[in-house]
Amino acid sequence: MKFSDELSLLLKARYPIIYINTIEEDRVEYIIRKEISATVNRSIYSWDFIDGYTNNPNNKNFAERNPLQALEFIEKISSDAPSLFILKDFNKFFSDVSIGRKLKNLIRILKLQPKTIIIISSEVNIPNDLRDFINVLSFELPNKAEIQKELIRLFDSLNLDLDSKLLENLTKTCQGLSLERIRRVLSKIIATYNVIDEQSISIILNEKRQIISQTGILEYWDSKEQLENIGGIQTLKLWLNQRNNAFSQKATNYGLPVLRGLLLVGIQGTGKSLTAKVIANTWQLPLLKLDIGKLFGGLVGESEAKLRQTIEIAEALAPCILWIDEIEKSFNNIESRGDSGTSSRVFGSFITWLSEKTSSVFVVATANEVSNLPLEILRKGRFDEIFFLDLPIYEERKAIFQIHLKTFRPETWETYDYDQLAKLTKLFSGAEIKQSIIDGMYLAFYEEREFTTADIVQSLSEIIPLAKLDEIKIKQLQQWALSGRIRLASK
Repeated sequence: MKFSDELSLLLKARYPIIYINTIEEDRVEYIIRKEISATVNRSIYSWDFIDGYTNNPNNKNFAERNPLQALEFIEKISSDAPSLFILKDFNKFFSDVSIGRKLKNLIRILKLQPKTIIIISSEVNIPNDLRDFINVLSFELPNKAEIQKELIRLFDSLNLDLDSKLLENLTKTCQGLSLERIRRVLSKIIATYNVIDEQSISIILNEKRQIISQTGILEYWDSKEQLENIGGIQTLKLWLNQRNNAFSQKATNYGLPVLRGLLLVGIQGTGKSLTAKVIANTWQLPLLKLDIGKLFGGLVGESEAKLRQTIEIAEALAPCILWIDEIEKSFNNIESRGDSGTSSRVFGSFITWLSEKTSSVFVVATANEVSNLPLEILRKGRFDEIFFLDLPIYEERKAIFQIHLKTFRPETWETYDYDQLAKLTKLFSGAEIKQSIIDGMYLAFYEEREFTTADIVQSLSEIIPLAKLDEIKIKQLQQWALSGRIRLASK
């Protein structure tokens, strides 16, 4: 249901207090004034702490810096005048006993009169004793159609040409930005270059990176990794190739359901994180990295609000890849944490979203310690598939050496003895193989000569692979994977 339709329905149903969670105050107020007022026909009063009531000359600046007086004003308005009262950031005053009590008293009046309080805030923070009286609405960032409409309006106002291809590319790039941000960044481009074209997309992407980094939870990653950069895992590669166009309009028309994501479990250094980057580049989708540990805040409700914000940004950028590295570290032993149930609530909200999401957000989660993962994560329906990435076998090790040596020595990579190197690296991960090449290069660089197979062999003799350092745990993980409970990434 559209936001405006849902809000109209709540107003007609005489909900006393509606709480709108958004960072776009102006856009919400615009929709209320232009769309809502036309359907429900109410007078609108707008209040904030600094300026008080602002939109009516008869009460201009009334109740400035006085939230209690702002509520008293609502009580004094005639019961014969249907009214909406927009209170901005009013949740900041919920901790005041007089405010809480006054709101409860007002609710009894609001149920009988055609008056509604609308609280607009960038975070949801409602005390327990008021939750039964307040209905929360999320105001999402602008969708594709709204962005296109705004772009067409801006280009028309500036008398600039806008062809369909540029409109499509700009719309896709602007997804995840508020309308105010879109206007500002396009104004910046016009002021600098006097034109908006395909070259402007990089500037918009930079603006998007800044916004995402400001959350402190999400990172926007540029990925240029190719599927060919990963040695082995042929089964997983085939699975990814078969779904290469899963987010296209053609797939939607075919009736394919939206992909949910992948859980990649395996030994450290086997390419789980690299796979997430490869998927984003291969499928040509934005890559967002989520640090779940940063979701947990100190204030009551802060963690849940951060999760909602993260999901909102990811869904606004859809289709996109949401990468969660080492997910087991964030959700390990959540039941025993002494955080008043915050971890359990965040985990519950997260897995519910995983199961029920309809947006094109493809989640790629990685885990090293499967024993630390809650069983709810492993249940079918959270992810499309769960793959195990084991230590590379002989042929895969040869391929990994070839991939890296082609990068380091594109002219002479064929001169190395890959059979010998693969035989000497039986318990080595892909990351350890790459490090052995780098260490061999340093040996030769120190002696001011070109490095050879012998240098790599010498560096291999000095590296103790993780599989030897933690042999028991690695074997337990391999035995679990071979028990048939998980799909193997390699043939």
